[in-house]
Amino acid sequence: MKKNLSIVNKKALFNYYILEKFEAGIALTGPEIKSARAGSASLVDGYARISNNTVFLTNVYIAPYKKSRDNPTDPRRERLLLLNKREIDYIRGKTEGSNLTIVPLRLYFKAGFAKIELGLAVGKKKADKREVLRKKAIQRETEKILREEKLKYQKENGV
Repeated sequence: MKKNLSIVNKKALFNYYILEKFEAGIALTGPEIKSARAGSASLVDGYARISNNTVFLTNVYIAPYKKSRDNPTDPRRERLLLLNKREIDYIRGKTEGSNLTIVPLRLYFKAGFAKIELGLAVGKKKADKREVLRKKAIQRETEKILREEKLKYQKENGV
């Protein structure tokens, strides 16, 4: 059984505070679906924008499928996101007149369909990012010390 593939945007979690999450379908061509299933996609620089009651995903990279006979499309083209009208109106209300951004968090497949998890996000300041890095470094250091102590204990007691 094949593991459920998920492409995650780790940069979004580092650069933004995620306030709310939404699930949306994404309109892809056949070769793009095959390429995304192969894991050849990147959400790093992507964002979503609302235009004329439709939501578009911009600047997301999906590599051209190598075995396709079709002419390759632009890997960073705008792609239509499938949301219902209430969700679009809600997101528009939240983002208009505020400093919120719609960022893609995860691309995954659910019941054979490509889905994208969007997040309403507000940007982090440099000091906040440094604090996150500092906490990660402290966590790594404590885990290393605990691992060494555990090994030392096991050697001493012959466990």
